[in-house]
Amino acid sequence: MNIEIICVGKLKEKYLKQGIDEYLKRLQAYARVTIIEVADEPTAENMSEVEMNNVLEKEADKIVQRLDEQRKVIVLAIEGKLITSEALAQQLDDYAIYGDSKVAFIIGGSLGLAERLKKRADLSVSFGRITLPHQLMRLVLVEQIYRAFRIVNGHAYHK
Repeated sequence: MNIEIICVGKLKEKYLKQGIDEYLKRLQAYARVTIIEVADEPTAENMSEVEMNNVLEKEADKIVQRLDEQRKVIVLAIEGKLITSEALAQQLDDYAIYGDSKVAFIIGGSLGLAERLKKRADLSVSFGRITLPHQLMRLVLVEQIYRAFRIVNGHAYHK
């Protein structure tokens, strides 16, 4: 399987990079996983709704430029479908079985994702109704992808 994780913003925190690198190393046995960072747009404290939408649209333009039309797209959104680790594993396995072995996960920036990206998605998932920093979400996502492959392959990591 060929997975891209397209993220808004640059990851600066060393501890998060170390955790992500560890899971990417573990994932090499199961899939090719690539993280693509697109630049985030500057934001201010008291932005109007129009200004926020402009930021989201500019970030969406950058994401779309990196998005392969052949890929299944999964966006991470707090309002998305609540999904278990087992359900994510089954979804990835179904994609692979039915010939959709190219998948892109999209993580938005501090303001989230533009509506057009959410509409473009084949699946919108939420790992809970709490808000997580988008940088931390990268680590959570790569861990869940690793967990999904362990589940699909019948390994005990998920217990």
